[in-house]
Amino acid sequence: MPTPPPPTSAPDLTELRKEIDRIDESMHRLLMERGDIIDRLIAVKKSQDTGSAFRPAREAEMMRRLVKRHKGILPLDTVESIWRVIIATFTYVQAPFSAHADFSAGDASMRDSARFHFGFTVPLVPHMGAAAVVAAVSSSKGDLGLVPAIASAGAWWTALEFDAAPKIIARLPFVERADHPAALPVFVISRAAADAMATEAGVWSIRVSGWTAQTAQTLATMADFLAVPDRAFDGAALLVTLPQDLSIETVTATLVKAGATVRSTALVGSHATRYTVAA
Repeated sequence: MPTPPPPTSAPDLTELRKEIDRIDESMHRLLMERGDIIDRLIAVKKSQDTGSAFRPAREAEMMRRLVKRHKGILPLDTVESIWRVIIATFTYVQAPFSAHADFSAGDASMRDSARFHFGFTVPLVPHMGAAAVVAAVSSSKGDLGLVPAIASAGAWWTALEFDAAPKIIARLPFVERADHPAALPVFVISRAAADAMATEAGVWSIRVSGWTAQTAQTLATMADFLAVPDRAFDGAALLVTLPQDLSIETVTATLVKAGATVRSTALVGSHATRYTVAA
C-alpha cells in the first residue's frame, strides 16, 4: 500500500501575522492608489466643470454591491462604516465641505450617525433645529445638512421648495437592519447635479387643510410621511416620500377623497430606496 502523505502542519502564529501584515499593506497601497485616481478626477472636473462632488445614485449602488458580496466573520457594521468614511473622505478631498447637523433630537444619536457615515475628516457643525441646518446649507457653496427624519417643531422642508434651494439627496441609514449602530433616521440635504441624484423615491412637500386622523390613516397606507401643523392653511404641512410607482397625482386625489384640501405640492428631493438586510 502506498505510504500516506504526512499530515499538513498548521501555520504558526508568526506566519499568520505575516499574512495579516501583507494584507494590511495591500489595503493601504490600494487606498493610496484610489487617492491617485481621485487626484486625476479632480483635474478632469476642473477642466470639464461637472459640478458637485456628491453622487447619491453612485453611492447607493456601491453600498448595494458591498452588502451583496459581504461574507465571513467581519461584522457588516464595520464594513459599511469603513466604506462610508472612504466615500465621504475622498468626496471631501475633491471638494471640501462641512456637515451641518441638527442636534435637537439628541447629541449622541446624531453624532453617532454623522461619524458613522462621514468619519472625522469632514468637519461637523452642530445646530439646534432643522431650520438652522437648512439655512446654513442654503448659504454655503457645497456643504450638506443632516436632519432627523422624525416629526419636528416646524416644517423645515418648505424652505426646500424653491428652485435655487438645496434638496434632500439621501436618507440614512441606507442599509437598514436591526440594531444598526447609527439607527437615527436622517435626511441628507445638499446640492447635487441632476444626473447624480438617486430618484427611486421622490420626496414631496404637501400643504393641506382639513387634515384629520382619517386622512392621516389613509396616507399612512400609501407612503411614509412627516406631518406638522400649518397655520397658514389651518391644516398640516407634510413631507411625503413616494416610491417610483406612486405618483403625486394619485396621492393628492386620495387625500381629497379622504376629505382634505390640497393647497400646494412641491418636489423637494429624492433618494435611493433603502436596502433592508434580513435579521
